[in-house]
Amino acid sequence: MDFKYKWKHGHPPAKDQAAHSEYLLDHSQFNNEQDRDIAEEQARRHLNIPLRVPDDDRSVLPTFTPERNSIDDE
Repeated sequence: MDFKYKWKHGHPPAKDQAAHSEYLLDHSQFNNEQDRDIAEEQARRHLNIPLRVPDDDRSVLPTFTPERNSIDDE
């Protein structure tokens, strides 16, 4: 089955590479971000890899924020 959009590097990426890449398709073929997002979702389905979710770039681990002690204020 042929895919109707141009791939970013001229050919479909390997599954491992595609799963970690934010964009799989050549951006010059789209007029706006909404069209690009829809096509990227179709590309991921075509390759049978997980779809990206809006918080994919956020860490799942909590961030450490040191608490201030009263000793530090002196």
